[in-house]
Amino acid sequence: MIGGLKVIGLTGSIGMGKSLAASMLRQMGLPIFDSDACARGALEPDGEAFLAVAQEFPEAFDSRRGTIDRARLSAIVFGNPARRAVLESIVHPLVWQAQKKFLLRARRTGVRTVVLDIPLLFETGAQTRCDAVLCVSAPPFVQRARVLARPGMSNATLKGILSAQKTDAQKRRRATRVIRTGLGRAATFAALRRFLHDIQSVRRKKKP
Repeated sequence: MIGGLKVIGLTGSIGMGKSLAASMLRQMGLPIFDSDACARGALEPDGEAFLAVAQEFPEAFDSRRGTIDRARLSAIVFGNPARRAVLESIVHPLVWQAQKKFLLRARRTGVRTVVLDIPLLFETGAQTRCDAVLCVSAPPFVQRARVLARPGMSNATLKGILSAQKTDAQKRRRATRVIRTGLGRAATFAALRRFLHDIQSVRRKKKP
């Protein structure tokens, strides 16, 4: 807990329902820091990572539009751990700085609980900044169906993405609570509500 602020980490592999869980937690009134959105913003022409990434990955720079082609960039790094490490060394520190500002604002405004939505939470060691970790999970066939329904997604791309992450089983073992998203929206919402009730009950019990 950071100065009375409870930090929940939200993570899960691609296609496991993390975006849905984040949306539901937001509906419950919890402020959410979206790490993916932050990273995407950093790659925009006015973003902090734009120049460094354009220089380091010129093949991903679209000179006609003056932008970074994120699909091309993803294709470059997911199959190449060394190149992925270079990209992460540029983007991850910027995301962490934005997370710290988010936490500072929450603490200053008296917010009691926030969520850090971080796909690579365990991979980057961000769990050390969280009081609890939620991991969303679903059966492999559900995950695959969800991912392959996305535009431009293929089995090869999915395989490359998964190879860059810890497995679902590894994440589930390290999480405080696993939220199963393959049982429908109502079941997912109910599981999230139970989790919030449980951590708030712990907080109440600790009060003198």
